[in-house]
Order: sequence, then C-alpha cells, then structure tokens
Amino acid sequence: MSLYQRLDQDFKAALKAKDQIRVGVLRMLKTAVKNREVQVIRKLEDEEILGVISNQVKQRQDSIAQFQRGGRQDLVEREQAELAVLENYLPAPMDEAGVEKAVAELIKELGASSLKDMGPVMKTFMSRYAGQADGKIVSELVRRKLAST
Repeated sequence: MSLYQRLDQDFKAALKAKDQIRVGVLRMLKTAVKNREVQVIRKLEDEEILGVISNQVKQRQDSIAQFQRGGRQDLVEREQAELAVLENYLPAPMDEAGVEKAVAELIKELGASSLKDMGPVMKTFMSRYAGQADGKIVSELVRRKLAST
C-alpha cells in the first residue's frame, strides 16, 4: 500500500473515530501533498510524500520552540500532539552511528574528496534516507568527513 493510500485510510478511520487532532493533522497533510502535486504537475512518489511530512514535522518543531519561548503551554501541547501524529508516518530515525556509517559509504560511493563535493553528497543522502536523519546532523558529519580527507 502506498503512503498516500495509507494517509487516506487513516484519515477516514480518524473521521469515524471522531479523533479531532488526527483528523486535523491528516487533513492538513493531505492538502500539503495535493498542493505539492499541483506544483510538480504529477502524483508524488512515497519518497516525495515523506519530504512533505518531514517539512510539516520541522514546522511543528519550530512552532513548539516559539510557543515555549512565548510561554504558551496550551499551544505547545497541541503542537506536540500534532507532531506525534506526523511522526507515525516517518521511517524510524537512524541513530548517530548509522548516519555516520551511511555518510561514509555514500562519500566512498560518490568518490567525494573535498568540501566542494558536499552538495551532491547531501542531496543524495537526503533523498535516499528521507526523514531518517536530521539535516543539520548529516551536514555536520559530511563536512567533518570531507574536511578530514
């Protein structure tokens, strides 16, 4: 079953269960996917849908940080509940050792030898392991590995 079909089925189940938070998040997510499809003028692949979900997760994390600074605990809790729903659709995150191993293998595979090669390494990693690692951590590891070669 494709990720889009899974989102659709979960949305219908949430409607039947009257789970307002889940319905709201999935409605928003389906809209974001549809908007992206309109932009690229085709159906999205699962990897691209994961990218949309990752963007939504990042937005929630930023909102949580902003609301915490503003002292709005009620909004923090709502955003955290939405974040939990979104995270169910992302693949299991890689641990730091896994990210480091994947980065090393990718650098070797692409024949990257200097910081000039960081762009292609990052692009390939983020598309291959979408939603499994934080871009900032990956960027730092790639930079460190390429600087030491």
